[in-house]
Amino acid sequence: MNVRTLYHTARGIQGLAGTEYDSDVSPSLRRRLWLWRRGFLSRSDAIYDIDDHRVQDYITDYQRYVRTKRINGTWSVALSNKLLFHRVMQPFDDERMTVYGMVNDGSFHAVDTDSARLSPDGGVQSTSSVDTAQTDTPHTTNAAQRVVEQLECDDDGKLVLKWVRGGGGNNVYLCSRTDDGYRVNGEYYADAEFRSLVSNLSEYLVCEHVEQGSFPADLYPKTPNTLRLITMYDEETHEPFIAAGIHRIGTTDSEPLDNFTQGGLSAEIDLETGELGPGARPPNAGSESDSDSVSRQDAVSWHTTHPDTGAQIKGERIPNWEAIRSRVLEMATSASFLPYIGWDVIVTDDDGSFSVIEANSYPGLKSIQVHGPLLADDRVRRFYEHHGVC
Repeated sequence: MNVRTLYHTARGIQGLAGTEYDSDVSPSLRRRLWLWRRGFLSRSDAIYDIDDHRVQDYITDYQRYVRTKRINGTWSVALSNKLLFHRVMQPFDDERMTVYGMVNDGSFHAVDTDSARLSPDGGVQSTSSVDTAQTDTPHTTNAAQRVVEQLECDDDGKLVLKWVRGGGGNNVYLCSRTDDGYRVNGEYYADAEFRSLVSNLSEYLVCEHVEQGSFPADLYPKTPNTLRLITMYDEETHEPFIAAGIHRIGTTDSEPLDNFTQGGLSAEIDLETGELGPGARPPNAGSESDSDSVSRQDAVSWHTTHPDTGAQIKGERIPNWEAIRSRVLEMATSASFLPYIGWDVIVTDDDGSFSVIEANSYPGLKSIQVHGPLLADDRVRRFYEHHGVC
């Protein structure tokens, strides 16, 4: 084991220990020791259907935190750095969101100079009216002023600020303009407060707000509701395949995002038809007393309809799923040097149009394996074995 591998192993174990320490699930000491010996955290016992007969079919928490991080090797930076990933996605411009720029310690650095952008006096300027030297050189101005101006010139008065690193829905600000100020993740900010927030951000991307289509909006209109698709590159057939897919659906607990770990729903996608199964909800999230719910170990609840709105979930079909699946596989093929990708996709139209919100180098698996163990699929097992995960 080289120094780099040893370092990342230590960091992974440190992350495991921290997650266990913060766990809100407390099985008996005997059960906890049983889980630890097999590589699982206490939280997994409340989400997975773990027993002596099925335990070997799950990717464990140790394997996820420590070993899956190694799959993409040095190229994992292409996914963990959102600005670099934005560049990797350049051949698929229709499926990537616009990144207006990056704010860093009070300064604004332009990114997508091929789109309409703001001039220093607040007007909208296209690249056709900007001289070549200015186009080639990132235009830097006051970060707070540029973000405010961008909100003013956008049709819907919305944008997203997200840290260039990190995932899991952390460090994301959903910003919108109001008549007398701004809203950030649903909370009101006066003008001075909002400008102060932006000015103090370091390495945050200023991204367009992608409006979801009618299908995900009908599932729950108060959050963006994304698809999480995991692609793996098969070294035998030399082509990628989709190993698993879920539709994440927000709830009152997870707002303003749809994250499963924060109380959102996870509905499994039938990879052939695009049909959704019931939505799984993690423990300690909302009421579990409605008639559509049954629990696993008094923890995970299952919902055929949305617990807050009553919208149908089970049996609904993602519009034009075949086109979405084909395009994601095309993107995975173009990035075959990254054999393991967790894609976060938002459906924008019933014709199969979508935008990639971000991608992950070692995606979380609880929202996936709540529907069943990944290693039960022989092709998936071969992939993980090939990369030394199991």
